Formats: sequence, structure tokens, C-alpha cells
Amino acid sequence: MVKKKAKRSKHVPNRTCVGCREVLPKRSLIRIVKGTEGVDVDLTGKAHGRGAYLHNQRACWERGVKGALDHALRTKLSDQEQEKLLAFIDRHLAEESLVQTGAEELS
Repeated sequence: MVKKKAKRSKHVPNRTCVGCREVLPKRSLIRIVKGTEGVDVDLTGKAHGRGAYLHNQRACWERGVKGALDHALRTKLSDQEQEKLLAFIDRHLAEESLVQTGAEELS
């Protein structure tokens, strides 16, 4: 009698959104990194530095900018960095809604 090997499920790393504290797969969150050049958005997920994760929802980004990111990144965000992060999420959400409306028009 020959035994079949059970298929192993692939490990999916989870991360916590610092805005709402929800644990989700790493790929579904956006990484913020504190590197040598300050705080920036890391879309590749591979930049060097201390990282924190946020949903792609404005409410999570607002909570993060108010203080959760400061704690997670062990730094104090400057006003310019806060504005840059909020401007990024606004652009990101606008692009996402354009893609969705374009897909709806095609169907």
C-alpha cells in the first residue's frame, strides 16, 4: 500500500494594520517604511528600514498619521511626512476608483 503525501499549504505571512489593528495577509496591506531618507511608502515591500502596515482606507491612514505610525516606526513624523502620506492615500484611492469605474463600463 502506497501512501500519498499530503499537500502542504503555502505559508501566508500576516501583518497588523496600525490604524485599525486588524490582522490581514501582508499582500493586502500597504507598507510604510522609515529608512535613511525618512518615512516613505514602500509599494515593493522590500525596502530597507523599519516598516509598518496600513489598509488602503483613508480612516486607517488618518489614525496612523495621528500617532500609531510614530509608535510603530519609532520616530516622530514631521508635518511634511504626514501630508505626503495623506496625499499618497488620496491619489491611491482616486486611481483605484478610476480603475473600478473603467472595469464597470467595460462589462
